[in-house]
Amino acid sequence: MIASNIFRWIGTLFTEYLFIPFNQLRSDLALREFGWWISNGVNWLFLIVFLFLLRYWMKESYKFKREGTEDKA
Repeated sequence: MIASNIFRWIGTLFTEYLFIPFNQLRSDLALREFGWWISNGVNWLFLIVFLFLLRYWMKESYKFKREGTEDKA
């Protein structure tokens, strides 16, 4: 019974409180003519940043592997 209440509380927390900014953003963008383009532009921006950081991380990992200092404590 207690575990069920905890999971209900977590569900309520997310659906009724933490998603309020996202619901507001969704309703604001739905009213605009270019809302779909703005939403996808944000997704593309996040993807570009992620790929840039992944490239940097892989370059640094390769550098440490080449120097032989990888996994040393």
